Amino acid sequence: MPVSSIMTQPPASPKPQSEPPQVEMPARKRPMTSVGSAGSAAGSGGTQYPVIEAIKRGETPEPRRHESVMGVPAILEVKDFQLWYGQNKALHGINMPIAEGKITSIIGPSGCGKSTLLRSVNRLNDLVDGVRTAGSISLRGEDVYGRGIDVISLRKRLGMVFQKPNPFPMSIFENVVYALRISGERNKAVLEQACEKALRQSALWDEVKDRLKGSAMGLSGGQQQRLCIARAIVCEPQVLLLDEPCSALDPIATLRIEELILEIGQRYTVLIVTHNMQQAARVSDYTAFMYLGRLVEYGRTADIFQLPRLRETEDYVTGRFG
Repeated sequence: MPVSSIMTQPPASPKPQSEPPQVEMPARKRPMTSVGSAGSAAGSGGTQYPVIEAIKRGETPEPRRHESVMGVPAILEVKDFQLWYGQNKALHGINMPIAEGKITSIIGPSGCGKSTLLRSVNRLNDLVDGVRTAGSISLRGEDVYGRGIDVISLRKRLGMVFQKPNPFPMSIFENVVYALRISGERNKAVLEQACEKALRQSALWDEVKDRLKGSAMGLSGGQQQRLCIARAIVCEPQVLLLDEPCSALDPIATLRIEELILEIGQRYTVLIVTHNMQQAARVSDYTAFMYLGRLVEYGRTADIFQLPRLRETEDYVTGRFG
């Protein structure tokens, strides 16, 4: 099986009919005013969302990056990153450090570039015809788009889990150790040890340890997603990329995956795209809000949800628009 085939994103599945348990948003601690050049909040003669309106006009306003994200040790650095699909520009000058050893969420409306940015980190967008980029994304100081980069090796350092669980039609054991096998590992003891470790870290070992030779296709949706997480971390990546990993799961499975993300976040840097505001508030240390391919505001999750600097951010995370 070509390596590129295991990286291709599976088709999106229908959203579940029910949502995870809602959490109450913290009370506002100070009045908010809109920030931007086009005017003030509605009711004072200007537009309600000047930053959003500027973006809709094709401008790229300077994002509000909180001081809390500027001085942290970063494992990933996104600098003036831009991406085009043919003539369509999807990402506009993204600048953001990703804190090492922390969980960072990217939120925003559908089509705002969240998944495009995530897939740019491990160059999955290379598989799309007509894609071109500018700027840089560096992993521990190494430009992932630099000349001579081994993309296969890069993707081992950047584990990826997609929206819909995509186990391979093979045994549970072979699913987990697949990346090791294609890297040339043949030692049975090494493979068994790595499989058990990854399954334990993905909280699946106790449920499948007696049927490792059974088909992965017989697992439930939540178990399949945890299996995909085990497969992503078996090579001990430097960063784990999660693209809406709960969007195809029921509320109970979603809760289990969120608990797992918090556990994994103690060992790995995690970058997660989510459409669920409550999920971002529950699991992440930092949150970035994007709109139409631009970074709008970026800071500690507690600040984004309790003390955002933009009216646009406040109204988005509280469900007033988007």
